[in-house]
Formats: sequence, C-alpha cells, structure tokens
Amino acid sequence: MDETTGTDRHNRFKRQLKRIFDKAGNEKLRNNFLQAIPFWIASLLTGLAAVFYSKIFLLAESSTARLFLETPWLLFVITPFCFLVAWWLILRFEPFARGSGIPQVMASIELANPRDNFKIGKLLNLRVILVKMLSSFCMILGGGLIGREGPTIQIAGSIFRLINQWLPRWWPKISKRNMIMTGAAAGLAAAFNTPLGGIVFAVEELTKTHISYFKTALFSAVIISGLTAQALFGPYLYLGYPGVQNLSFYIFLGVILVALLSGLAGSITSRLMLWLMSRKACLKKRNYHIIYVLLCGFAIAILAYFTHPWLIGSGKQIMTTVLFTSAKYLPWYTPFVRMSGSIISYSTGAAGGVFAPALASGASIGSVLSSWMQLSDSDTNLLILSGMVGFLTGITRTPFTSAILVLEMTDRHSLIFYLMLAGMLAGIVSVLVDKHSFYDHLKIEYLREMDEKKLMVDS
Repeated sequence: MDETTGTDRHNRFKRQLKRIFDKAGNEKLRNNFLQAIPFWIASLLTGLAAVFYSKIFLLAESSTARLFLETPWLLFVITPFCFLVAWWLILRFEPFARGSGIPQVMASIELANPRDNFKIGKLLNLRVILVKMLSSFCMILGGGLIGREGPTIQIAGSIFRLINQWLPRWWPKISKRNMIMTGAAAGLAAAFNTPLGGIVFAVEELTKTHISYFKTALFSAVIISGLTAQALFGPYLYLGYPGVQNLSFYIFLGVILVALLSGLAGSITSRLMLWLMSRKACLKKRNYHIIYVLLCGFAIAILAYFTHPWLIGSGKQIMTTVLFTSAKYLPWYTPFVRMSGSIISYSTGAAGGVFAPALASGASIGSVLSSWMQLSDSDTNLLILSGMVGFLTGITRTPFTSAILVLEMTDRHSLIFYLMLAGMLAGIVSVLVDKHSFYDHLKIEYLREMDEKKLMVDS
C-alpha cells in the first residue's frame, strides 16, 4: 500500500511538472531543470557537511594545542592512543576512508560506468563520510599533521554520488562522472572558501573532459556550497590579508629560489610517503601494524616535545603566525619537522589530507629562507606564499590550482604573476624526483585494489 501510494505521488509530480513545462512549450527546459535540482541539493548538503566538519576539526585542534602547551608530557599518552583509534576505525569500519580522499575520488571518476557501480559504491558512500570524519578527528586530536581539505572532497563526492543514486527511475539521467567531479569541486570550494580554486581543481586535476560538458552544474554547485559555508561561517578568508606593499625589485629572484626548493621538497615528501606506505604494507600480521601505528604516535610526540607543540597539527597556526605577526622567522628545523611529521602521520593509514600540511611546510621554507636573507616583512610574506604554492605543486602537480588557492585564501590579486611563476617552476623541478603526482600513484593503487575485491566477489 505504501509503495503504491509513493508511486502515485511520483506520477502526480511528473504530470504536474509536464503540464507546467508543456505550457512553456519547452521539453528541453524541463529536463535541464530536473537535472539541475540534484546538483543544487547535493551542493547545499556539501556546504553544511563542510562547515560541520571544519568546526569539529578546528575545535579538536585548538583544544589539543592548548593541552599540549600546558602539559607537554601528555603527548606521549594522547598521541599514540589517538593514532591507534584513528587507524582502528579505518580498519574495522571502512578501509577506503583512509588517507586524503582525493585519490578515491579520482579513481571513482575513472570507474564511472555502469559496469563498475560496485567499485564506486565502495569508494564513495555514507559510511565513508562518517568514518572519514571520526578517524581524522582522532588524528588531529592526537596532534597528527593532517588536513581536512582532502577528506572534505571525498565527503562531498560521496554526497553527490548518493543523491544521484537516490533519484527515482523516471528522473532524467545524470552522468555519474560529472556528478562526482562537481561534488569534488564543491567540496574544495567549501573547505577553503575558494570557488575559483574548486573550479580549477576540477579541470586541472580530476578530469580530462572538457569543461563545457558540465560547466553549468559545476559553477552552480561551487556557488551554492560556498554560499552555504559563508552563510554559517560568515564571509571569511582561509588565511587573511597579509601585507605585501612595497616589494623589492629583485624579490622575483627569491621567489624563483623558494619555488625550486619547495617544489623539490614537496615531491620528495610525496615519494617518501609512498615508500613508507609500501614498506608498511609488507607487514603481514595485524600486531605489527598496531606496533607501527603506536611508534608513529610516539615519533610525533618526540618531535613536538623536543621542538614545540604548535609545530604539529594541520599547520594553519604556523601560516597565520608567520604571515600576520612580527614572528616571521621560524627556526631552521621547522620545514624538516613539518615534512617528517606529515610523512609519519599519513603512513599510519588513518584518515587525513595533505593540503593544509603541504601549505604549512611550504610556508616554513619561505620563512626560513627569508630569515637567512633578512628580508622585509612584505618580501617575507611573498616568499612564504610562494613556498606554499611551490610545495603544494610538488605534491599535486597542479600549479594553477595551487596558485589560485593561495591567491583566494589571501585576496592578494597583485601577486598573481609571482604565484603563477612559483607554481610553474615548482611543477617543472618536481618532475626530476617523480614524473607522477602523489595522487596519481594512490589512484592506481585504489584501482588495483578495487579490481582485486571485484574478483573476490565474483569468485
């Protein structure tokens, strides 16, 4: 009875819509309108999810930072325990929620066809959303050097895929590939409050499909998710307005140096992450994995205890400190702490992204080099921003996305040419270390893993 009633409701809705658009005399307009509705709903939900996730993430990070500053010895208790819980959540409930989330989205886009629906359902689903949030929350609570931006992209991709899956059969068909790509762009836009960055990321990193095929859906999704985040968070910049007035004439030489070093450092960091993860995968027994995760937690605790607790975490505090206070020069060891901490944290297999940690590592490189050259505050800020672009490019190999993201985070449009230069040079030099990006390597791993699981199901 309930099923019949539901079917009758759907039929009445269809007939009412048909009458409305028949009067307008445009069947194509009707289909376009119906196809747009799922994108709008998913974008609204993405904005809400991104705000909720960012609030609990920032609450955990700020609380942990205060606790570790007041009682540093707790690092040796809380960090290993939180790392172990974060790893266990992934192992027990959703293995495909591990890591950043961007490689899972890239693999889903490549698998977007009817034959591989089973595989996409493993990479993007409701359980992924919940486990991703919980695992990364535990990691940041323990001081892990992770970010929330990559996870937000997988969360958004899952939301868009679920909305598409829940559409009734009579609804006009929507491309799964376009739906997932649009979700990823909306997720990045909501996480960083960078709409242009979300669009460029979708085009540069996620797809080879020409943007004209889904540009309307992409633009509207980015706008709606971004506006939703702004309505709850307020109109904010991820970082703020660093001073960059009266730059020196020769500062472009510093930009070149920082771009080359940060690009190499980002590419080396990604290679070391992949190498360490491959070594960890060789551990056969679960007890060995438990010991490894605990050792990672102790390693992060040692780094923080013998340097400074605020050097761990996502790294946003480092960026805001060097950009907006008089403490512009970081200790020489900061880039090494950030890079090694990111490698250790990511290799645990828990959930957590690399976007924010990469930006913080690049900022620390720019800060240290500026201290050696004794530059002015404005010149130092430029090198810090250039280092952020260069390091992120070294990991992702997306120079335009990296430059646009940093540009929108700081609203410093006068620096566009410097940041583009940094991204371009970092992209060129990072190829010396590895021809493929960090995400490309992981995407291939996920595709291979999905093929193995499909064979197991078929057999």
